[in-house]
Amino acid sequence: MTKPDFELEQALLDRGHCRIAGVDEVGRGPLAGPVVAAAVILNPQAIPEGLNDSKKLTARRRAALDAEIRHSAEFAVAEASVAEIDEINILRASHLAMLRAVEALTPAPDFLLIDGNMIPRGLKTPSQAVVKGDARSVSIAAASILAKNWRDQVMVDLAQQHPGYGWETNAGYPSKQHKEALQNLGVTPHHRRSFKPVHNILYQE
Repeated sequence: MTKPDFELEQALLDRGHCRIAGVDEVGRGPLAGPVVAAAVILNPQAIPEGLNDSKKLTARRRAALDAEIRHSAEFAVAEASVAEIDEINILRASHLAMLRAVEALTPAPDFLLIDGNMIPRGLKTPSQAVVKGDARSVSIAAASILAKNWRDQVMVDLAQQHPGYGWETNAGYPSKQHKEALQNLGVTPHHRRSFKPVHNILYQE
């Protein structure tokens, strides 16, 4: 199984770029909670060992790497809210979160490696979309780790306010427990009303 490496970044460094940020988002699929993006500029001399797609790491390993990334790299994390997701759709909202994360990096990056096959509208920085980027680029993998840890903690915090949906374990994804709680407990302000399972409960005949 291949792991992400520094090849894409090194090629850009060789071309004269010096502040290369990996960008990734987490949380397109859940029925509740914000979508979160992170942008990370790794220090080539201090790349944490074991960076990988956040989904392939245990929670303990993600937490350890999260701390290492925050210690050794430049980073920013940003959100797009449930209201924004419902207003502009999840794809545009995830791109909005990416834009916010990139704009929060100071000094600004001079090149972006973006997970996926689309470059968000409105990005002024030269960019490359990288399909399955979190499995190819350590910078994107680092961004995926920060974004996932941040979002998981948001959902743990929201679970304290709205018990019964299992957000502390399912992070707002449509697990059996979550879908049953939607039927039995109803829709919270943190649910995405534009998502079909939530919409159908709100507008049952």
